[in-house]
Amino acid sequence: MSSARSEHSLTLTDGAAVALVVQRHGRARRMKLRFDGLADRALLTIPARASLRAALDWARTQSAWVEDQRSRARGRVLLSDGAVVPVEGEALVIRATGLAGRQVRREEGWLFVGGPADLAGARAMRWLKAHARDTLSRETALLAGRHGLPLGKVSIGDPRARWGSCSGRGDIRYSWRLILAPPHVRLATVAHEVAHLRHMHHGPEFHELVRMISPVDPDTARAWLRRDGAGLHRYTV
Repeated sequence: MSSARSEHSLTLTDGAAVALVVQRHGRARRMKLRFDGLADRALLTIPARASLRAALDWARTQSAWVEDQRSRARGRVLLSDGAVVPVEGEALVIRATGLAGRQVRREEGWLFVGGPADLAGARAMRWLKAHARDTLSRETALLAGRHGLPLGKVSIGDPRARWGSCSGRGDIRYSWRLILAPPHVRLATVAHEVAHLRHMHHGPEFHELVRMISPVDPDTARAWLRRDGAGLHRYTV
C-alpha cells in the first residue's frame, strides 16, 4: 500500500483560507473530504493513482461545505460549572453542588456534579465517557445477540476520523462522543459496526444487513453526522 501526504490551501467562499491536507491511500477507491475542527483544517483522502490536480479542483467545489463545517466546529466548549453540554441530544447545564463526594446525577436539564466548582468539568467528562461506554456496550451486545453475531470486546476512544470501528476479531471501538449525539445517530452507528461482525466490507450485502438490523434510518443518522458531527469535538476540559 502506497501513501503520500502533501499540504495545500483551500480558499472558502467568505475569502478565508484553511489548510488542506491531501493524503494518498492505497486502499481508497474514491475521494473523501472531511473537516478537522480541532486543527482547523480540511483532510482529503484520494486513491493512490488519482490526479492531484483533479483532486484539488474537486476540493475547491466543496469550499461551501468546508466553510459550513468550520462554522459549526468553531469555538471550543470548556466543560465547567455552568457550561451546557448535549447528552443524547438533550442540552444539560453542568452544576457543581459543592457537596462532598464525586457523584454525578442527571436530572431535568441539569448535570449535577459533586465537589467544588473547579473539579466539575473533569468529573463531568469522566461521567460522560463512562455513560458512553456503558450505553454503547449494552446496545451493541443486545443487537449482536439478537442477530446471532459473534461480538468480542466493546470499548471507547476519542478518534477524530471515525465514529466506530470493528476488528477482524469482533472487537468494536466507538468514539465516546456519540453519547453527545441524538439517540438515533448512536443507534445507527451501533448497527453499522455490528453489521461488520458478518461483513468486513462496505459492499451491497453489508448495507443490506445494516438496514435490516438498524432500529432507525441509517441514512438520516449519516446525514446528521455529516452536518453536525464535527461540532461534537468542541467539548473539552
